[in-house]
Amino acid sequence: MILATRNRHKLKEMAELLPAVELRPLPPDLEMPPEDGDSFEANALIKARAARRATAEAVIADDSGIAAEDLGGAPGIYSARYAGEGASDEENLAKLLREVDAAGGGRRAAYVCAIALIDEAGEEHVFEARCEGRLLSAGRGEGGFGYDPAFVPDDTGVEDPRTFAELSAAEKHAISHRGRAVRLLAEHLEAAPEGSP
Repeated sequence: MILATRNRHKLKEMAELLPAVELRPLPPDLEMPPEDGDSFEANALIKARAARRATAEAVIADDSGIAAEDLGGAPGIYSARYAGEGASDEENLAKLLREVDAAGGGRRAAYVCAIALIDEAGEEHVFEARCEGRLLSAGRGEGGFGYDPAFVPDDTGVEDPRTFAELSAAEKHAISHRGRAVRLLAEHLEAAPEGSP
């Protein structure tokens, strides 16, 4: 199955989450359309449809990001380019933390992931999930990517101050937005008739 991404972190994480599925990245010469949808679901479908047209294979695509409560859900669908096109993870995180500090209120946030599947028959399915938590004022930890160093998930409990970047891969996958969305996808794939993905 084609995974419509060139993000190596995302490819690695998805491969860990879907060990029974052989995932292949996008062909290197495939030009992807702009992600100009108004939701995570819309952007996931844009990517999946483009990959499907180009390869005629079953494809999955995800769109994910973080939504800060005090910023009205920003950066949301703009998470990957919050500090501008081509911005690094560090630059995006620094901008988010500056803006959350300036908002002066709480630090509640949620990671959101939408995964679009276009199966061999061309049918479209979307699986969406969230992980609630809070943002620290500075990042900690060496694991994960994106906003992980500043995100403390609720699911580990109030006594556990670790960020996503401080959890093991297995711990993160068990509770993350992407882990939850992938489990919904996996349930769908397992229930699909024999011969279809």
